[in-house]
Amino acid sequence: MKKTFVLVISLLVSVFILAQMKELIFWHSYSTTSGEYKLLTKEIIPEFEKAHPEIKVTEVQVPYDEMRKRLIVSTAAAQYPDVMRMDIIWVPQFADIGVLLAIDKEFPQDFAKIKETFLPGPLSTNYWKGNYYGVPLDTNTRVLLWNKKMFEEAGLKEPPNTMEEFIEYIKILTKDVDGDGENDQWGFADTGFGPWNSIPWIYSFGGQILDTTNSKAEGYVNSSESVEALKIFRELYEQGYIAPIGGGGIGVLEGYAEGIYAMTFDGPWAWSIIKGQYPEAEINFALVPQGKGGSRSVVGGEDIVIFNSTKYKEESWEFVKYMTSKEVQLKFATVGQMPVLKGLLDEPEIKVHLFFPVYLEQLETAVARSPHPAWNEINDIMDSAWQNSVIGGVDPKKSLDNAAKEIEKILQKYK
Repeated sequence: MKKTFVLVISLLVSVFILAQMKELIFWHSYSTTSGEYKLLTKEIIPEFEKAHPEIKVTEVQVPYDEMRKRLIVSTAAAQYPDVMRMDIIWVPQFADIGVLLAIDKEFPQDFAKIKETFLPGPLSTNYWKGNYYGVPLDTNTRVLLWNKKMFEEAGLKEPPNTMEEFIEYIKILTKDVDGDGENDQWGFADTGFGPWNSIPWIYSFGGQILDTTNSKAEGYVNSSESVEALKIFRELYEQGYIAPIGGGGIGVLEGYAEGIYAMTFDGPWAWSIIKGQYPEAEINFALVPQGKGGSRSVVGGEDIVIFNSTKYKEESWEFVKYMTSKEVQLKFATVGQMPVLKGLLDEPEIKVHLFFPVYLEQLETAVARSPHPAWNEINDIMDSAWQNSVIGGVDPKKSLDNAAKEIEKILQKYK
């Protein structure tokens, strides 16, 4: 009888505790086969729950290709998670329709304390119309990959530091190796013409796509500096110094590893892709060569956001702060996720890493693909503008003037 009574009391206590527990639903796209997912589920979330016994975090993995569709369905049904790891280019769109929590308004003192700890490029992806609707969770950028063997064969010892050297080296490293009258080795190669590819050129030359408020294109996307970036790229491409883009040949990273392409811009995933196919390949990283605008590259990655519909704003914010804490960021770094905080270059986990220091240094000046709800449309216009000029022969100034007009029409809808 006594044992039964104790059992009943224990069950009642358990039911009471469960009734008081607050469940946070956390959507993310970490691959279930990745080290990131294992770390999240086996260590990161359990440690948070241990420190906050009144909170249970239920992680929901949604493949990236399905996430946008899931969000659209959720919008129609007004059913969202509490917290989400969201692609940086989606944040302004969902902030604009009013489903994300403006965290700087909801938690002004806390946000002010942590704001300056983030790298500026990743942080900027959360800003829309005067407020921040999330904070960076993980990030990436593109840096210069240069083939040391090809450089040495051409009498070059170091990667280019300036845009002038970059252009010169591209020409020196392009060759007709077999003497058949056609180039079969190129100084530079890339995978496309869109902003992900062109931003390092545009911004390093001193150009821009939109102004700092992301509300004006005229005078920025078609500034003399932006035009110069496209003009130089076009000349190099027309003269055969840049490998054909989308020509169906060998992939850029494969060509880099095989000594066909001397330089390219790429992200931290390049290491695992190249080493997976070419274990003996030597990979060398350097900052994007600096021009009038400095050494600039493009920001990628994900932010962590809270939905307005959550019943647990305070608890969600605690989880967000935990996920972006130095301790958690450094743990994720050990499985390949790039951290978003300043001042980590001297941390042991980063200092000994093969390439994170270069990427983190590049992120200090990297540029976000303009945080705007209509970014996908702007992206397509920019892609077409560069293609029309480089491939289609349209004058660079005319092509970017046309792009400015098209983008301005889109921007007017949000004013």
